[in-house]
Amino acid sequence: MEIAPLQMTPVQMHAQSHLTEEVQDVEDASSQTFGEYLADALKTTLKDTNQLELESDAWSAALAAGRVDDVSQVVIAAQKADIALQLTLQLRNRAVSAYQEIIRMQV
Repeated sequence: MEIAPLQMTPVQMHAQSHLTEEVQDVEDASSQTFGEYLADALKTTLKDTNQLELESDAWSAALAAGRVDDVSQVVIAAQKADIALQLTLQLRNRAVSAYQEIIRMQV
């Protein structure tokens, strides 16, 4: 039995240099402070989590009313809401932990 060697195709690399682009000043860009960025991210996460909870409640109510043919959709919606809630709680716990660590730092 003859074993054929592997036919390797040559790898071609393509890269673009961004060294000639103009650098924008940080002051010119409309940037947020870290606190504002964190607050916006948390608001977005809470809004998404709340939306998933509402969808899960709607699926559960539809199941109780007998309007759902596929029970797996209800279970999936409930699991999505549960995972989103767990993620939100972990983000909050990590933020509180980081804040406490910063407070304990000696200057």
